[in-house]
Amino acid sequence: MRTDVAVLGLGAMGSATLYQLARRGVAALGIDRYAPPHAMGSTHGETRITRCAVGEGDCYVPLVQRSHEIWRELEAETGQPLLETCGLLMMAPRGVETGHHGKTNFLNRTIAVARRNGIRHEVLDSAQIGARFSSFGLKGNEEGYFEPGGGFVRPEACVAAQLSRAAELGARIRTGCEVKALTPGTSGVLLETSDGPVTADRVVVSAGAWSGRLLGGPFRPRLVPRRQLLHWFPVVDESRFAPSVFPAYIWMHGATSEDYFYGFPALSGSGVVKVASEQYVDECDPDRLERKVEPEDSRAMFEEHVAGRLKGVSAGPARAAACMYTVTPDSDFVIDHHLDSERIIVVSACSGHGFKHSAAIGEAVAELTCDGRSTLNLRPFRFDRFSVGTAA
Repeated sequence: MRTDVAVLGLGAMGSATLYQLARRGVAALGIDRYAPPHAMGSTHGETRITRCAVGEGDCYVPLVQRSHEIWRELEAETGQPLLETCGLLMMAPRGVETGHHGKTNFLNRTIAVARRNGIRHEVLDSAQIGARFSSFGLKGNEEGYFEPGGGFVRPEACVAAQLSRAAELGARIRTGCEVKALTPGTSGVLLETSDGPVTADRVVVSAGAWSGRLLGGPFRPRLVPRRQLLHWFPVVDESRFAPSVFPAYIWMHGATSEDYFYGFPALSGSGVVKVASEQYVDECDPDRLERKVEPEDSRAMFEEHVAGRLKGVSAGPARAAACMYTVTPDSDFVIDHHLDSERIIVVSACSGHGFKHSAAIGEAVAELTCDGRSTLNLRPFRFDRFSVGTAA
């Protein structure tokens, strides 16, 4: 089988790329070892935070802003709700320069990004936060950044919408198919798959936690998958956590990067709120990921982060799930050609903050694939920023 472009992995980045290629009329084939949207990788869990002032760096702002535009376009095309702008609140103790996603003093970095890029926002003290959002249990030393245009996106719905539209526009999708190897040549890239060989003129590798293993060489030690846990706790009164009165939030409540959790409003009729933290210590094998979340993990999440900070949330978890982040040494993305072949583009290592940018990255990668360049600046995400000796 031969195709113009093969997209390997149809999660956040892959589904967006396939959709954008199909919009351009490209003969594209999307391949996934499972049946997306699925819960086997990184793109699941009902909600993902989105914010336009990205403390990880100004280079991300155009990506998230364009993503919001694309999701609104998709909503109009499909009739599916994808983006909820309930507001985004970020909090940290006053005077404490808590780090996040590899960047120090994250709250003030975020405020600075908002100011430089003209993003509508407010800087709030603890009294103002408490007056506006009464379900937070505050100590009185908090300061916050509130972005009314922030909120959350629905990852499974976004993936499904983009794949549906891609298929309607002529893209082929092959699920339950594992790509075992890829070999670039002078006339294309040969893919060895569980369904037989495929030859593509160009290939986009967006395989998430499997990317490092598939690409090998210097990519493997720099694209490291790490297990993450998600928890859903019951609420006494769902109306107090509805998106109309309660924001998505990032709460850095101590001096270290471990003193941190994030969460969401209650989805209508769910009776629960989703919360999570992050870990960047333990590497995992995506084929052997422990998907069962032990009760003590949820208990620790509640005791260390939720208790006393969210009013009216019960300790016994309604459910929990495991997912994976694929993380680079500097927690920034990789969007670049393969070191050995211009025919292969690597789109991976979301590093825990990728979904909000994924729709625009798909468009940018489609441009890069078809035109050799993107209208968005992808230079900060080149792989050659890592020196030869840099490891994960």
